[in-house]
Amino acid sequence: MSGLSVLIPTVVSIFTLTEMCMQLALSAFANITYTILPAAAAPSLPTIEFVIPFPPAFAILSIALIAPFLSRRVGHVLGVIVTAGVAVISLVSPVGAHLPVTFLGFDAVLFNVDAFSRVMGVIFGTIGAAAVLYSYSSQASNRQTAFALGYVGTSIGSVFAGDWLTLVFFWELMAITSTALVWDYGGEAVRAGFRYAIYHGIGGSLLIAAVIWHYVDVGSFLFTAASGLTAGIPAALAAVGIGVNVGFVGLHVWLPDTYPRPHIAASVFLSVYTTKTGVYGLARAFPDGNVLIAYMGAAMALVGVVYALLQNDMRRLLSYHIQSQVGYMVAGIGIGTALATAGAFAHVFNHILYKALLFMTAGVVVSRVGEENLKYLGGLRRYLPLTALAFGIAALSISGFPGFNGFVSKGMITAAADKKNFDGIFYILLAAGVGTFMSFIKFGYYAFIRSTPDSGVIAGSENADADIISSAIGQRVAMLSVATLCILFGLFPDALFALLPGSTTDAHPFTLGHLTEGIVLAVLGIIGFALVKRPISNIGKVPDIDAVINPGAFYLTRGLVRGTTEIFAIVDNAIQVIATRSLEITANPYGSIRQPAAILLQRDPDTLTDGSLQATIGTSVLLVVVVLVIAFIGTMSM
Repeated sequence: MSGLSVLIPTVVSIFTLTEMCMQLALSAFANITYTILPAAAAPSLPTIEFVIPFPPAFAILSIALIAPFLSRRVGHVLGVIVTAGVAVISLVSPVGAHLPVTFLGFDAVLFNVDAFSRVMGVIFGTIGAAAVLYSYSSQASNRQTAFALGYVGTSIGSVFAGDWLTLVFFWELMAITSTALVWDYGGEAVRAGFRYAIYHGIGGSLLIAAVIWHYVDVGSFLFTAASGLTAGIPAALAAVGIGVNVGFVGLHVWLPDTYPRPHIAASVFLSVYTTKTGVYGLARAFPDGNVLIAYMGAAMALVGVVYALLQNDMRRLLSYHIQSQVGYMVAGIGIGTALATAGAFAHVFNHILYKALLFMTAGVVVSRVGEENLKYLGGLRRYLPLTALAFGIAALSISGFPGFNGFVSKGMITAAADKKNFDGIFYILLAAGVGTFMSFIKFGYYAFIRSTPDSGVIAGSENADADIISSAIGQRVAMLSVATLCILFGLFPDALFALLPGSTTDAHPFTLGHLTEGIVLAVLGIIGFALVKRPISNIGKVPDIDAVINPGAFYLTRGLVRGTTEIFAIVDNAIQVIATRSLEITANPYGSIRQPAAILLQRDPDTLTDGSLQATIGTSVLLVVVVLVIAFIGTMSM
């Protein structure tokens, strides 16, 4: 707790220092006249005029169905081919290509190409191919990769949907396939998978409710029928439902709980598709932006990075950084300008590359060393040099250092916030950028740079050089290919700008001010880590909101179950008493009514013997006539 008390004011100080330094830097360059070189016109993409006979998602799902019955090599080769093929199809399909159908009796579009879906299809297919190759080299089973391909296929089905009905159909299948991917590993992943399924079941139900409400108001599920979802309650339901997928603050705990649990290759897939499909859905639901969503994105960026800095588990640290980085995207969607939208989807593209690469490098460490805790690692650059290189590129990319892809897309979003005068969002995102540098300096220092600690797993090995096997060839190919793309899109952003929705006219990543901003954040990150290194090393596991949600849900559910059970028990006992008493009365009517009849007739109960209350024939006829008259009157009144 003493370490935490030091960390909190330190983080606040860094936030303040960030704002002061950026204001000084901007003011220093305010009086300098320099020319902004106009960005080169985005190259037009080659397209092919053709009609897709069926959605590309179905091709991947078909391979997913047969993969378990094939050899490992054949199954994974087909997986690489089909996912890479989807990337190519997404790239060359002309904007406007679509496949209209009737689905469940409604007009639907199973395959729709526009600027949003194309960029998602290209990156989903590209990283899918790299992840399948990585899975093969990481000894993933055919069944696991089949679940992963099912997950990829349903995600691609969601982003290529041309209507809300198709989107939620694939959205729910995505939740099912991703849950199966988590469960497949067994062990702790099973319980985490149940919690994952519950969160996404609730989120999906809220989205479905919003879509149904939207249909009632608009009369169509097609995206072209209205701009976004109906405002009001439907939009609020959709925001919360999609917010589960993207990791809104308070709805995010499934993410760090689930992603560190399954097989290392499964974590690579999981880091890519669910949250980014959520960002796509958010852009469809709120095409003109929303200020509350913008501020939620900023909160995600800051909360995620603070929690990430406090983690020692590698994959848990990376999972919190998913929330933080997705926060940039959500902020861009919320700001809603053309530059912000382009920046949000540029960050989707770039984040998928470096985040998958980070999980790949962490997976190599876990598989080769058998340890996830940074406290027990060190000196791995000597044993895993290519993995260390790939990590360094990914770390600089996610931190937004100039020359790497994250620098370009982060700068677009912060520039959009500044241009729209969202000063709070602007400085929160800059502070999150400092925290990101700090987190990955920590990761790199403890895992690769520092000397092996005496208590570490390597120090405890008598022959570490022989025990630690270098990464597999397929892992290296996958990591270095993705790392190359991180550098390529950082140095030549126009190659990405050609794919983006929105507008990149105001995107100038290599201005002096922007370059200075990236370097200042890096320097502040180094200073910040030096300040908090000792305090955070003394901090144990830091509770998240799930420390309240999980036991609260447990006791609430138990209370509801017990309360319902007790009510049923009371009702059951009452019915048993009534039934037993009725049987007693039927078996011995005189014994049951003797006392009440004696009071009513003012007679001695002993005189009421069996048969003494028998009605005469006249009384019986009178009773029958009265009943008939009442029935007749009731019939006439109807």
